[in-house]
Amino acid sequence: MLLFVGLGNPGKNYADNRHNIGFMALDAIARACNAAPFRRKFQGEASEARIGPQRALLLKPETYMNESGRAVAEAARFHKIPVEDIVVLHDELDLAPGKLRVKRGGGDAGHNGLRSITAYMGGAYRRVRLGIGHPGDKALVHAFVLSDFAKADKPWVEALCDAVAGNAEALAKGDDSLFQTRVHEAMQKAGF
Repeated sequence: MLLFVGLGNPGKNYADNRHNIGFMALDAIARACNAAPFRRKFQGEASEARIGPQRALLLKPETYMNESGRAVAEAARFHKIPVEDIVVLHDELDLAPGKLRVKRGGGDAGHNGLRSITAYMGGAYRRVRLGIGHPGDKALVHAFVLSDFAKADKPWVEALCDAVAGNAEALAKGDDSLFQTRVHEAMQKAGF
């Protein structure tokens, strides 16, 4: 079983924040895979799905971003999922809006959700970095990630989440290169 984790903050106040694009992408995967409804479990909302031939637990931690690792560790322990089989979808300031990169391991680049997961699980999990752009000044980052996407951003956000969901099988199979290429092609086709 794989563990797909979308990062974000719980509650309606945060639902459209840039920081919650991980939740948005995971919700799109759940819809595309006809996953069971999310229910409260592992200090978050969890669902099971088949992504192609792979079984996957989908998890949205409700511990707030800074404590995401608690929920991830609890789910991984319960299902005996090794860190190498964890995929984390998260916002990435250092990528242009609508861009995506996948990598295994590495630093947290100041992302508190990644820092928390690494503290609990080690850093060998895969990261799907969903570009949200940078406000241009480090002092503006906190307010930027905790503010809602602008109306003009909605089309590319939806297109990116749909592209992630539509190509999640390649990600589940571990073919990160194919996944990245297909998402990039889908975004180009959508005009982004």
